[in-house]
Amino acid sequence: MLRFRASAPALLVLALPASLVAQNGAASGTPAPSHAAADHAIPSPRVVAGRRTSAIALDGRLDDAAWSTVQPASGFRQAQPKIGEPATQRTEIRLLFDDDAIYVGARMFDDQGTAGVRTQLVRRDQEVSNSDVIEIIFDTYHNHIGRTIFSVSPSGSKQDAGQATEFADPSWDPVWEVKAQIDSLGWSAEFRIPFSQLRFPRDSVQAWGMQVWRTESRLNEISMWSYWGPDESGGPSRFGHIDGIAPGRGATRRLEVLPYIVGRYQRLQPASDPGNPFYKARDADSRFGADMKYLLTSNVTLDATINPDFGQVEVDPAVVNLSAFETFFPERRPFFVEGSGTFGFGGFSCYFCSNVSSLSLFYTRRIGRAPQGPMPQGTTYSDSPDASTILGAAKVTGRTGNGFTIGVLDAVTARENATARVGGADLRQEVEPLTNYFVGRLKKDFNRGNLVFGGMMTSVMRSTDEPLIKARLNSHSEAIGFDWSSRWKNRTYSFVGNMAFTNNSGDAAAINRLQLSSARYFQRPDRKAGGNGFLSDRYDPDATRLRGMGGYSRLAKDAGKWLFETALNWRTPGFEANDLAFNTRADYVWMNGNLALSLSRPTKWYRNYFLVLGNQREYNFDGDRTDTQFHTGVFGQLLNYWQLNAFVIRRTDTYDDRATRGGPVVGRPGNMFYSMFAATDSRKRINFTVNATHSRTDEGYKSYGIFAGVNLRAASNISLSFQPSYNFSRGARQYVNTFTDPDATAFYGKRYLFADLKQKTVGFDTRMNMTFTPTLTFELFAQPFISSVHYSRFKEFVAPRGQAIRVFGEDVGTVTPVLNTDGDVESYQIDPDGAGPAAVLTQSNPDFNFRSLRGNAVLRWEYRPGSTLFLVWTRTSSHFGQFESDFKFARDADALFSADSDNIFLVKVNFWFNR
Repeated sequence: MLRFRASAPALLVLALPASLVAQNGAASGTPAPSHAAADHAIPSPRVVAGRRTSAIALDGRLDDAAWSTVQPASGFRQAQPKIGEPATQRTEIRLLFDDDAIYVGARMFDDQGTAGVRTQLVRRDQEVSNSDVIEIIFDTYHNHIGRTIFSVSPSGSKQDAGQATEFADPSWDPVWEVKAQIDSLGWSAEFRIPFSQLRFPRDSVQAWGMQVWRTESRLNEISMWSYWGPDESGGPSRFGHIDGIAPGRGATRRLEVLPYIVGRYQRLQPASDPGNPFYKARDADSRFGADMKYLLTSNVTLDATINPDFGQVEVDPAVVNLSAFETFFPERRPFFVEGSGTFGFGGFSCYFCSNVSSLSLFYTRRIGRAPQGPMPQGTTYSDSPDASTILGAAKVTGRTGNGFTIGVLDAVTARENATARVGGADLRQEVEPLTNYFVGRLKKDFNRGNLVFGGMMTSVMRSTDEPLIKARLNSHSEAIGFDWSSRWKNRTYSFVGNMAFTNNSGDAAAINRLQLSSARYFQRPDRKAGGNGFLSDRYDPDATRLRGMGGYSRLAKDAGKWLFETALNWRTPGFEANDLAFNTRADYVWMNGNLALSLSRPTKWYRNYFLVLGNQREYNFDGDRTDTQFHTGVFGQLLNYWQLNAFVIRRTDTYDDRATRGGPVVGRPGNMFYSMFAATDSRKRINFTVNATHSRTDEGYKSYGIFAGVNLRAASNISLSFQPSYNFSRGARQYVNTFTDPDATAFYGKRYLFADLKQKTVGFDTRMNMTFTPTLTFELFAQPFISSVHYSRFKEFVAPRGQAIRVFGEDVGTVTPVLNTDGDVESYQIDPDGAGPAAVLTQSNPDFNFRSLRGNAVLRWEYRPGSTLFLVWTRTSSHFGQFESDFKFARDADALFSADSDNIFLVKVNFWFNR
């Protein structure tokens, strides 16, 4: 996995839309505290909010008498294109409040009047690229951390994110109102944001932080109310102030309930096996549940859900994963996405890094996952649930008046049973136990947000008497960790990091499965003798617990022209948090260092420019160097607003302790990797992106990929996105299988079979968004996907810790294909040493061709504020062609679109009410 931050904070201000700048502009100036009335380190503008004394007709026109009673916030300065100069277009922001809500009146003057306004009608929270936008960001605790974001375009399309944390959470969907109007002066907007949707202290009269960003699409001008330069650290510590806010007592305690009912009908493709007794071509069901939100205090919220349904969520894309590691899919379920920033642990950031991941303790998709239990031996057919039922979940999130940020989540999933056909009889088999998931998070801010300490604890508890479940899953798992963030010299420098301890306990068979997993391969025969004291570092098939530690730290200069960073990331061999987190690997120490040059002020050649040069290395706990990379990259924006990026990674010869999937360490040759990316001006009606990659191993094997994007605005309310991709990869060391052979003494009585791999993959992600009104939208996602995989030249390593290989049938031994009755190669008979004593290996043909077409369509109507009707159609089809290793696009595409499919139709209605 490759990560890079293509810019320093300076570059972010110039290169990204204002909505992202509002979230990321403080990426280098994040956490902390401060009393609600504390002043900023650098003087910032102020504005006074007035109490509403007369009615406001929320129509987007600022002609109500109440608006004339307060002075506006004005004096905007440019963040782009002429940095620091006064904005060319005048903006005025007025603020009013009553006992129940805060009102924002925004007047955006345009010197061309109506003709100068650019707008686009999109669904809620969809990014706009060629529209004017006004964006209001509150720091409601005035602690120099929070970002609660509300924005609107001239068409009335609105966005929101935040919830008063350092993470701007785009999944947060508060109930608020806004109207916009275009007129001869430009355009204007009126916001009504209920206090019940915000989190703030209990003070009777309050001061909030505020930033306002205006995007003028015609001029590509972004202006800001409280200014900071592109080479400075910004964010809430540099926001302006709102004085005089006095919420009513009743505005701070509210109950919101969102019950739902859903009806589902599914029509499945014909059964692949006509004898399957559990197959149902058609089925229908219904269910109901509810979400609830209750303000425990003005700044602490309880969210709960009972029997949640997420049928409207976009399907995961198809992938072909030939590695030993799990594929990561992002969380999209609203209950778990909203407020997830509160449970973020530590965080991971870099100017440029690859082959490393964050120290994660919480991955919400573990809750409600597919059942993990095995079927009894001899099962011929089975009927198992697709996912574990979430009986209920609750979370408490918020911030106390003395600077503590808290988050507590608890979820319970049901005991799931499958029906198995064994020996002609049906029996019920438990495949997932009753499970409780718990997460606790606490952070404390000091020194005006420049110093933050936090802690986190997670727990998974399972209840079962089923032997097959006990042999596979831990009985309980825990993790506990702490993190810190320190920033100084006006947040120019930073030192951040985290550490965590994990414990897994259960039946010896379950712990043995963890020891043998691809995360650590404790069984590796050449591992140095470790110990199983407090931390686990030795293979023990009788062990009933596994313990480990991990950590991450980064020291960096984050602002200015010259930047640097150095980072350390490590996991002991026994680190295991995957019952409630996503961590693919343990047993490594990774180091990274980068020097960067950030030129953020436009010249006659470019708008901004970022150059990085660095090195990263990795070792396992045996001291084997498992990775060394040298890299350089350049990332910039031209004067015509095109984005151009390019980088190169040189990987040298190293050892590989994962290649043999539990066998000895072997050598890995070096390679070169190149990447180039270009994107045209996103304001245009049609814009393009293209990313081309190429790699070449020192042995001469080449791979390349082309990933393109076409974004088309067919009308002001219709957008289309096409993302075709083609990837061709060739490798000489793809793992195939492991065989026991006493004659393979160099490899401890095992033969590790490898092969050349040739893989071709084509994808075509397609999205369409139609917005009929700001509350009525249609979204379509479809992904045709074809991948062919061919294995050839079966081989093995000559000796551990070396790169030399010998190809069967060329360098040694013989390979004999075995055909089936259809003339396909069904398997291979591999004689490793010809006339020698080694036994013949039988390897089934691993070639395949995979075709998939999946997608869904969602009609969403917010028929009243907070209440929504969903109509959803989900279609999936796939075909796995065993022994088909060739790639014929016309044939495969025809088969893809003509294949039978599973179709699910869903109607979901929820109703929001509060008191």
